[in-house]
Formats: sequence, C-alpha cells, structure tokens
Amino acid sequence: MENYSRKPFILLIFHLIIFLTFFPLISNSCHPIDKQALLHFKKGIIYDPSNLLKTWTPQIDCCKDWMCITCDVVSGRVKNVTLMVWYSYSDSPVDTLMSGTLSPFLGNLSFLEVLDLSYLRDLSGPIPPELGKLSRLNYMFLNWNYLTGPIPATFQNLNQLKILKLGQNHLSGPIPPNIFNNLTSVSHLDLSRNQLSGPIPSSIGKMVSLTRLDLHTNSFSDRIPETIGELKNLVYLDLADNQLAKTIPESISNLSKLVELYLSNNRLTGKIPSSINGLISLEYLRLSHNNLTGAIPPGIGNLRKIQSLVFKNNRLSGKIPSSIGHLTTLNDIDFSNNQFTGNIPPSLGNLVNLEALDLSRNRITGPIPDQLQKLKKLQNLDLSFNPLQLGKLPDWIQKLHLSRLLLVKTGLKGKIPDFFGTSSISSLDLSNNALTGRLPSWIVNMKNLSFLNLSNNGFYSKIPDEFMNLSLLRDLDLHSNKFSGSLRPIFLKNFIFTLGSSHYNSIDLSYNMFSGPIEGNIGNEEIMADIRSLILSHNPLQGNIPKSIGNLSDLNVLELVGNGLSGKIPGELGNATRLRTILLSENNLSGEIPGNVLNVEYLENFNVSGNRLSGKIPPHKAVIPVSGFVGNDGLCGDPLPPCKL
Repeated sequence: MENYSRKPFILLIFHLIIFLTFFPLISNSCHPIDKQALLHFKKGIIYDPSNLLKTWTPQIDCCKDWMCITCDVVSGRVKNVTLMVWYSYSDSPVDTLMSGTLSPFLGNLSFLEVLDLSYLRDLSGPIPPELGKLSRLNYMFLNWNYLTGPIPATFQNLNQLKILKLGQNHLSGPIPPNIFNNLTSVSHLDLSRNQLSGPIPSSIGKMVSLTRLDLHTNSFSDRIPETIGELKNLVYLDLADNQLAKTIPESISNLSKLVELYLSNNRLTGKIPSSINGLISLEYLRLSHNNLTGAIPPGIGNLRKIQSLVFKNNRLSGKIPSSIGHLTTLNDIDFSNNQFTGNIPPSLGNLVNLEALDLSRNRITGPIPDQLQKLKKLQNLDLSFNPLQLGKLPDWIQKLHLSRLLLVKTGLKGKIPDFFGTSSISSLDLSNNALTGRLPSWIVNMKNLSFLNLSNNGFYSKIPDEFMNLSLLRDLDLHSNKFSGSLRPIFLKNFIFTLGSSHYNSIDLSYNMFSGPIEGNIGNEEIMADIRSLILSHNPLQGNIPKSIGNLSDLNVLELVGNGLSGKIPGELGNATRLRTILLSENNLSGEIPGNVLNVEYLENFNVSGNRLSGKIPPHKAVIPVSGFVGNDGLCGDPLPPCKL
C-alpha cells in the first residue's frame, strides 16, 4: 500500500525532470556577454543626438529596458540590434547623426540575427573583421554611414546571411576574391556608392539566391564576370558608374527573370550581345555612356515587356532596327549621341505607349515618317543635330500632345508654323536652322512655355509687349538673329507666384539689334531674383550699367560686350558675390575699376578691354591675363606695366 501511494509522486518527479530537460525555465535576463558587447559599442559612440543609447546602462537589463534591442525570451540572448529610427509620417528613416565607430566586441553577439546600424550618417572607421563571427546573422544593414576601409574577408563565414547592405559609405579596396563562396542564401547585396575597386570576383556566381545586386557608383574595373550568368534568380542588376571594361558577357542572356539592367557610365566595348533577346522579363535597359559599337541586334524586338531603352552616348551605328516597333510597352527611347544612319523606322509608329523619343546627335536622314502621328502619348521629341533636311514641319505634329520639342539643326526653313500658338509645349528649341520672319504674335499664347531657344536663325522684328504674358518662361535664348527694339517686354515679364517657377534662370540676347538703355531697375524685378546667366553682348545699347544688377545674388555670368555702354563700372556689381564671369569689353566705360568688383570671391573670367578706363588696377586674387585689360590707355599696374609716379 505504501509503495502504491508513492507511485504518483515518483511519476510527478519524473515528468518534472522531463519538462525541465526539454523546456528550460523562461528567462528575460540579458546575457552578460551580450550586455558587455553592447556597452563596448556604446563606448565607441561619441555623439548620440537622438538619445538612442540613453537607456543603455549597466544597472538595468538590456533585454527589458534598453531601447533598440530585442532578445530571445527563453535564452536571454540578443537577437536584434536596430538603431534606425523612422519618421512617424513617412516611410523614410531619420538621419540620427550618431558619431563614433563600430566596436569589434559586436562580434561576441553570437545569437544575433539582425544588425541594423543604417542611416546613422556619421558612424565612421573600419568594419571590424570580428563581425564575421556572427554565424546566425540573417540581416546586416550598415548602409548610409561614413565607414571606411575594406570589406572584411571574414564575411565569407556569414553563411546564414539573407540581406547585406553596405551601400553609401566610403569603403575602399578590392572585394576579397572568395567572399561570396558561402553566401548562397543572400537575396539582396548592396555595395553601391562606395570607393571599391578591382574586379568583381567571379565567386559572385555562387550567390545563387540573389534577386537584387547593386554595385553602382564605385571604381570596379576589368570585365563583368561570365559567372554573372549563374544568378538565374536575379531581378535587379545595377553595375552603373564604374570602370568596367571589355564586352558585355553573353551569359547575361541566362538571366530570364531580370527586370532591370543598368550598365551605364562604364568603359564597355564591343557590340550589344545578340543573346540579349533572352532577357524576356526585362523592363528597363540602360547602356548609356560607354564605348559600345556596331548595330543594335534585331533580336531586341523580343523584349516584349521592355519599357525603357537608353543607349545614349555610345558609338553604335547602322540603322535603327524596325523590330523595335514590336515593343509596344515602350515608353522611353533614348539613342542620342551615337552614329546611327538611315531613316527613322516607320514601325516606331506602333509604339502607342511611347512618351519620350530622343534620336538627337546621330546621322539620321529625313523625313519624319507620318506613322509617328499615331504616338498620342508622346510628350518629348528630340531629333536635334541630324541631317534631316526637314524644310518645314509636317502639319500632323500639332495633333501630338508634346510638352518638349527639340529640332536643333534639322534643316528647318521659312516661318514657324502657326499651330504652335495653340500647343501645350513647355520647352521649344528650334535653334541653328534657317527660320525667318517676324516673331509671331501668337507665341504669347504659349502659356506653358518655360524654355525657348530660337537662336542662330534669321528672325527679325521687335519683341511684342504681349511677350510679358509668358509668365512661366525661365530660359530664353534669342542670340544671333536680327531682333530689334526695346528690351523692356523681356525684363518686365509678369510674375506669378508658383514656387519660383516664374523667375528667369538664363537670358541670352546677344548678336541682335536691340537698342536703348538696359532697364535701371532690372536687378530689383522679382522675375530676375534667381537668374544665373545674363548675356546681352553685341547689341547697340546705350546708357549706363545699372547698379541694381548687383542685387542679383545668384548671378554667375554677366556679359555686356560691345554694347556702347558708358559711365563707370558700378561698385555695386561686387554685391553679386556668385559672379564667375564678368565681360564688359568693347564699350565706352570710363573711370577706375572698383576693387570689390575685381575681388568677387568666385571670379574666374574678367575682361574690360577696349574701354576708356583709367587708374591703377586693384589687387586681385583671380588670374586675369593682360588681354583682359588692354585697350584702356589710362590703366596701369599688374598685369599691365606699372603706374608712373
């Protein structure tokens, strides 16, 4: 009976032992190794304006009361260190401006799964090799800091890693050649915007889980490794802004899941590989600013999901393939600054979603095919610097809803078509053609116009007073025509407060026949508040240089050459402290050169030759040659001969 009564007690003890064996007592206490590692990290932080580490003190439990720390509820080991703070009203992180260095003791956080020290901005110094001991780490975010030195070779041990972001730092040196061998679980690798150099290791091909690879804006050299073709899960590949050379590897055609491919701003040579037609998921392809040659492969017509083709600034040649007309998802084509020949393919008229077409700076011949009138979504059209010999524009251009039309040096002749008067164009450049006649009165109806360039044509007439109604106009270039009359309608343009978009940015009216004085109040007009370049040279103007020009605080360039201006150089010009170029030669200016004008802080180019100036040239910092002062009999002093006593 006694043995029977003890049996339940013995069973209870047995089950308790089993429970404690497999389910240890829950503990929320921070492990001392982890606490010491984090306190060592805090010692390396010299400035914490967001007070993220304020609660990190030895007296309290790091798992219960420390900010930015998450622990395992059973073991008490630190699993997550996240010092990034998010704005409450957006998806953008806060720049905490935390200053300091990374402690090697962080490598003792042996249970760590997430390390997020991104967007601290002023976290500097090297990445400790000890971080390579974090064998359980899944996510490492050290991007947007000021970290320097190499990427530690010990990172090859982080075989549980899924995301590695080291972008936007100042890391340098080559990537260790074998670092990627064991990183087979990484889906996102970001090393962009650093100073990394040397070749991209061929071991990159071992990272078979990669979906995003971002290495742009570094100094990587040599060729794109052939092993890049092993990354068959890749969706995003950005190698732009490096020094990569040689040819684009044929193996790139294996990346059938690739959606975005950016190889711009490198030193790539050879042809666009014909195998590119294997990129059947591709939506964005940018190969600009390289040394690519040869023709665009006809197989490009197989990229049926493509939205953007940007090949500008290469040495591509031959005819633009008509197969591009099959790419009905395209909304952006930029083939500018190449050596393409032949006609514009009529098949481009099939691209009903096209919004931007730039074929400028090639050797394409005319005419513009009528099929392009079907491009109802087209907003930007640039055919400039091609021997199109257009003569006149086709009438159907008015049916398009263009906001930007650039036809520089395309052989246009005669008058500007009247239909522009009812257009919604904001940027119009018809310069370097053989257009003639008066400035049409309907131009004042182009209420959206912000950029107008009619330079190097044969226009004549006065500027109508209604020109003042072009209140959104910011950049105006009418140089090298025969415009005449007063400048008043230009400088008294109506101002509408639209976040500054009514202000002029640049004006070039040189080599015309404008007459009369420059408006004395020009520098006080609201529309001139943001102007950076003012060029009125070689017009038969008269009167003085307005003192108010000194109020133009953003002015970089002032050119008033050969205008017949008289009087003194106003000392007030020295108040325009951002001036880099002051050209006042070939006038009738007299008196001395004001010292503050010659010593504007950023002055690079100064010329007052061919006037009637006198006195000693003031001391100056800028290097100004003798030619900047000659032709003024009364001037003396460096760099001219010394003044007579």
